[in-house]
Amino acid sequence: MQHQVIAYIGLGSNLGEPTKQIAKAIEALAGVADIDQVTASSLYRSRPMGGMAQPDYINAVVKITTSLSAEQLLTTCQSIEQQQGRDRSAGHWSARTLDLDIILYGMQTIQSEHLTIPHYGMYERNFVLLPLAELDPDLLLPDNSRIQDALQNISTKGLEKIEPS
Repeated sequence: MQHQVIAYIGLGSNLGEPTKQIAKAIEALAGVADIDQVTASSLYRSRPMGGMAQPDYINAVVKITTSLSAEQLLTTCQSIEQQQGRDRSAGHWSARTLDLDIILYGMQTIQSEHLTIPHYGMYERNFVLLPLAELDPDLLLPDNSRIQDALQNISTKGLEKIEPS
């Protein structure tokens, strides 16, 4: 039996029916052999970062249990993005069909050429922190701070929880 790790993945989309893109990505993650117990947060609408004119994003976070290494999980996420039409040529802050970011991987801190965990923008992004806190209100972060403390330091202005239809 391989070691299981709890990981959190941020999902975002603002092209190609974003709500459906997010649902399809969650379904794809749940279908991966080495991923168990996929739990999704509510969906949130957020404004695009970087000040570019583009549609609002639909965001969520999923909590998973996995035996995949962080690098294998990254490859899996990138594969799902590609299957859903992600175009990486458009630039850093561009609109996208799907963006999957590993936010946390256990209590690990990872800094490699391809991967930074915790995700480098986690503490500045209300569309990450709020769904994280929804999934696990008592979450302890790798720097030993609490998710509730991180939430105290960020505005939720411009973030709208989407009620299920």
